[in-house]
Amino acid sequence: MSSDVLISQDNHLARLTLNRPDAMNSLSLDMVRTLATQLQNWQHDDNVHAVLIDSSTPKAFCAGGDIHFFHEVARAGLSGGSALLEDFFTEEYALNHLIHHYKKPYLAILDGIVMGGGMGITQSSAPDCIRIITERTRMAMPEVKIGLFPDVGGGYFLSRLPGEIGTYLGLTGEIITAADALYTGFAHIFIPRKNLPELLAALSAVNNQNYKTTITTFAAAFASQINPEESMLAKHRASIDRHFCHDKVIDIIASLKGDSEIFAQKTLESMLQRSPLMVAVTLEQIRRARDMTVAECLRMERTMVRRCFEDGEVVEGIRALAINKDQQPCWKPSSFDQVTPEMIAPFFTSAWPAYAHPLRTLG
Repeated sequence: MSSDVLISQDNHLARLTLNRPDAMNSLSLDMVRTLATQLQNWQHDDNVHAVLIDSSTPKAFCAGGDIHFFHEVARAGLSGGSALLEDFFTEEYALNHLIHHYKKPYLAILDGIVMGGGMGITQSSAPDCIRIITERTRMAMPEVKIGLFPDVGGGYFLSRLPGEIGTYLGLTGEIITAADALYTGFAHIFIPRKNLPELLAALSAVNNQNYKTTITTFAAAFASQINPEESMLAKHRASIDRHFCHDKVIDIIASLKGDSEIFAQKTLESMLQRSPLMVAVTLEQIRRARDMTVAECLRMERTMVRRCFEDGEVVEGIRALAINKDQQPCWKPSSFDQVTPEMIAPFFTSAWPAYAHPLRTLG
């Protein structure tokens, strides 16, 4: 069990508290294994009626996977062939699948930064999942910034957002606020940070298993403090849908170039800083995922992530963003018009035959 995950139980409420504050709770392999083991055990424990996941630090719920570990392994010459790297993504994606299909109420308090892997362990499609945010919540699937793609089931949940919002978020990696999270459905409930201790006390006292009623009743007093219809995404929804409805990145870029509005120009500026190849791969991922199950998406993404480390784009992106911090990645290719279908195709060509896929048992 990882010391970076605190495990407790109060009455019938089991609790997982991410506790790696120096790394903004970025997920390690040990943390993934601890979360998976506890969730599997509690799913069959009659004394546990619900599971709550939160963070010990107000700065972040979870900033994603441990990209410093990814870079260290890749720089050591192990890249996609590293057993630890292979295990990390296989087990992380299996954990994501478990959470999507969890059999008991799964309650997530998403205070502070929630990105990448943090989204993967909370964006469950299970009917009894409740995501709670605060005024300090900041969410993103920022993987294209480091030459990766929105994994951990990102293809599944981004492709199911209203209109083309998921395409916009996946291709830009932009950060959204609490109001945006409610507007998209990334979150269900808003509660001010200062009132979270009261909420936890109320949940710990539940004996009738009706956790949803307890949460919604508690949150009712704060409903007027935040309006999803006034969020950034709501205000620019028409523009987002118009520009990001295309199935080729070069057409999205051309559409943005033809719009003189500030939002379109800022979006264009943001996209031009990303990896052209991985933006194109991400668009293909989101389009394919529309007709896939969670398990199918995760199997597709498992091949994609292996190809990313074989290609090396993500190694360069992590170097520029998090290691050297020069913010000057050398993307290959360097422009969107140089990306060809032949460059994109290998990311969707399975690295394993179906019978040997590491996630073959999902679903």
